[in-house]
Amino acid sequence: MQTSDTDVRRWTTSTVHTDMWADPDDDPREGGGAPVTDERGALLDALRHFRLTLRMKCEGLDAGQLARRSVPPSTMSLLGLIRHMAEDERHFRRLAGEDAPRIYRTPDDREAEWTGAVADPAVVEEAWARWREEAGLTDRFLAAAPDLGAPLPDGGQLRELLTMQITEYARHCGHADLLRERVDGRVGQ
Repeated sequence: MQTSDTDVRRWTTSTVHTDMWADPDDDPREGGGAPVTDERGALLDALRHFRLTLRMKCEGLDAGQLARRSVPPSTMSLLGLIRHMAEDERHFRRLAGEDAPRIYRTPDDREAEWTGAVADPAVVEEAWARWREEAGLTDRFLAAAPDLGAPLPDGGQLRELLTMQITEYARHCGHADLLRERVDGRVGQ
């Protein structure tokens, strides 16, 4: 069911803080990761946190809700964000030197991850599967990297690239906050 902007009311499942997504004890981002004892652990925990945030912001929505665009003329949607971050996981590894061709983007459609985010359950299923696969490949790539100071083909270091990846997730999680609130009014951190 499509709702108008005036039909959407803010809500949350949190009973402790009404501006939070969930009660702290129910938030899957709290705990569950490896203990943070060093730079690598801190960076990997931040990446885990933002990946979980993106997943949480999309949970419970159907294909139509996930594909709902933000505001004209933007092509941004939650489904587009899932596809974009799958593409970005691959881009991360490409910048680190792996042969990882683009998934969605083509020379004819540079915004295919967004424009192809249509209200079709098969597109949603494929996007989630692709995102999980690409994130898993990135995790394996990082686990095999002995040193975050390792030089990259462009002369930078792996730690800089990982920080950029975390920043990309954080930026888009902010978009996901607003997109989700626009879709059904759910708010939170």
